[in-house]
Amino acid sequence: MTDPGSDGSLVRRFLEGEPSAFDELVRRHQVRVYNLCLRILGNREDARDATQDAFVAALRKLGQFRGDAAFTTWLHRIAVNACYDELRKQRRRPMLHVVPEGEDDRPREPAAPIADHADAIASSMDAAAALMEIPEEFRFALVLADVQDLAYEEIGRILDVPVGTVKSRVHRGRIALARVMGTGKPREPQDTPAPSEEQS
Repeated sequence: MTDPGSDGSLVRRFLEGEPSAFDELVRRHQVRVYNLCLRILGNREDARDATQDAFVAALRKLGQFRGDAAFTTWLHRIAVNACYDELRKQRRRPMLHVVPEGEDDRPREPAAPIADHADAIASSMDAAAALMEIPEEFRFALVLADVQDLAYEEIGRILDVPVGTVKSRVHRGRIALARVMGTGKPREPQDTPAPSEEQS
């Protein structure tokens, strides 16, 4: 018998005409999806946009969810795609500041001085900031493995790559992250994956 509170049951109830079932799915998963987007994108506003886009896409595609994989795996894949879209948008954003005609671009009166915390920030570089310095393909795999704590097989389904590729990206991502943070050695995961997760 299907659990009436399971994700699959909520999907079915929504498709049968119960709109509040999707609201429950959003409530259940929005924090995890937002945290995933935030770690990948490194910016709260971009993460909010990507999270919203992910749930809009999930709503649109809910009829395509077949239950072959867990709902969370399916939703993570949509969220990852929303992050890719957000990164593509960022690349297209103009870098120059254009002053509209008629506006004065002269310097304004100086504001009150802001405390300089540069030394403290530089000496204790946050892992989240360091993540932004490593290549995207490594970052996505690393966030899913070390932040979201997903098994390699599930990450492979989300990213649509073989498990061996996931392992390689996670390993290389850890090395890249260690270099950026100046530790010289990769961070080991809290929990070593079970032997079945280590097989390609």
